[in-house]
Amino acid sequence: MKIIKYINLIIIMAAIAAIVSCQPQNKKSTAQNKKSTTNIPNRKWWKEAVVYQIYPRSFKDSNGDGIGDLKGIISKLDYVKSLGVNVIWLNPIFASPNHDNGYDISNYRKIMKQFGDMNDFDTLLSEIHRHGLKLILDLVVNHTSSEHRWFKQSRSSRNNSYRNYYHWWPAERGKPAKRYSFFDVNNNAWRYDSTTNAYYLHYFARSQPDLNWENPKVRQAIYKMMRFWFNKGIDGFRMDVIPFIAKDTTFPKMPAKYHGNWAHFYANGPHLHEYLKEMNREVLSKYPNTMTVAEGAGVTIGEALKFVDPARKELNMLYNFDGMSLGYLPGKYKTLDPKGVKLVDFKNVYTRWDSIYEDKGWGTIYLGNHDQPRMVTRWGNDSPQFRALSSKMLTTFLMTMRATPFYYFGDELGMTNIKFDSIQDYEDIETLHEYQHLKNTGGNLKKFLDNQKMVARDNGRTPFQWDTTRNAGFTTGHPWLKVNPNYKTINVAVEEKNPNSVLNYFKKIIRLRKKNLVLIYGRYTLLDKENPDVYAYTRELNGKKDLVLLNFTTHKAQAKLSFDMSKAKLLIDNYSTAQDTNAVKTFTLRPYEAVVFELK
Repeated sequence: MKIIKYINLIIIMAAIAAIVSCQPQNKKSTAQNKKSTTNIPNRKWWKEAVVYQIYPRSFKDSNGDGIGDLKGIISKLDYVKSLGVNVIWLNPIFASPNHDNGYDISNYRKIMKQFGDMNDFDTLLSEIHRHGLKLILDLVVNHTSSEHRWFKQSRSSRNNSYRNYYHWWPAERGKPAKRYSFFDVNNNAWRYDSTTNAYYLHYFARSQPDLNWENPKVRQAIYKMMRFWFNKGIDGFRMDVIPFIAKDTTFPKMPAKYHGNWAHFYANGPHLHEYLKEMNREVLSKYPNTMTVAEGAGVTIGEALKFVDPARKELNMLYNFDGMSLGYLPGKYKTLDPKGVKLVDFKNVYTRWDSIYEDKGWGTIYLGNHDQPRMVTRWGNDSPQFRALSSKMLTTFLMTMRATPFYYFGDELGMTNIKFDSIQDYEDIETLHEYQHLKNTGGNLKKFLDNQKMVARDNGRTPFQWDTTRNAGFTTGHPWLKVNPNYKTINVAVEEKNPNSVLNYFKKIIRLRKKNLVLIYGRYTLLDKENPDVYAYTRELNGKKDLVLLNFTTHKAQAKLSFDMSKAKLLIDNYSTAQDTNAVKTFTLRPYEAVVFELK
């Protein structure tokens, strides 16, 4: 009987092979595909990836305490996989007193109790890899928590062996030169500590003292910690404010050439690139297939390649801030210009950044993250009429530029700003401390709160909207931050059932990007540069050309182009109904329309 079954199996396999061999083969198509992939130098998995950023505190709560956790993330990995993304970036999950939601780390080798423990992390990492995904963690090493063992030792005595792990200024030398703090109530980055009659440096909150990278022992301790996580199997790091790590320890006054731009000044400390080269040499080069991303706060276009030129052997990618800075009034704390952002300026920023990486290096692109308001509120239109359309349009932009897209959780649903009315609703240290600063100095508190409805970081941190049940399915308890009231209509359960939803469009365009390397590696060319309404550009690779048209307005708009569209192939459109032929030929776009063509 076993022999008969074996013979039957052979016959069936032979029949299948014969059928396959008889299928017509498109030799031309096969040759073209081979050519399109083999003629791309320096292909890397992280260039072709789509990064999905998860803010763990707000993603999914597994135990009803109102705070997202690692087990919650594990329970939703099937969902993340279904999106088509490749990499998960987790905001800090390390032990922390949570003064800045995890960006104040008290122990780099332990997991925050609210999130779980190391066993939970090991399970999470294993499950992420089992799902065919990769994981990058936040590397926060410009500063630690003031509750870190190093700092407790450092502040205990001027003679303590950990004293030089941080930056101290003896009070008998007078007050040190001004340094600005982004999160301090007084905007002062020097904090007096009576224990040793000295000031310590903190570019961010008082509870976030800056590490002294000029001390080799600090650097080696950090490198050892990085190896710990790499040896566990993580796939890379996103490096928080890494340009700020190097300081001139004489602490001179800020030179006039920076025009009061503290971030740019902080990003140009001495020995920065020596330290990054050392990090690469001693750690990163030992794990060559990993992903490293510099959060490029304060880094200008002219300095970008110092971080990512492969010949320099530092990092893979830079996360720039020029786009996010558009629309803010100069000299005022995160205050938006009521006139809004001009599309021409928006186009110029992203075109300039693309040109930097035209021959070497690689960039990133994003429109939202944990430090920003929701993408559709900030850059699109969150009204019921245009929310879905403008969200899809912005996603099209992110997925058709030459850079690795970083996509913030919830934006695939078109989640919007919550727009709190009261300071009591906010949890973020940045908003709370600036409010107190204005209160202490007689500032306009109402104007501040109105502006926070657009720019506050908590807008992007509200709990993820899973379904229509209580608290949007995020938690069975009391959520740490209020859930956006619009969760009844904007959530995963509703959008998965709607083929024209923001969520399903997101999945669709990721599939298009994955199978079309033109949209990843192709040369970018800006078209109709001065058009105030339409962002138009082409992507070209190995004889193939795609055309991208994006209408950033609430009205019909036309691009001034001269392509022959008679043989153009429509690849994707964010409207559920196709354009009429005449509109396509004249490049007339409906409100917030996004369309991608393959040109013949």
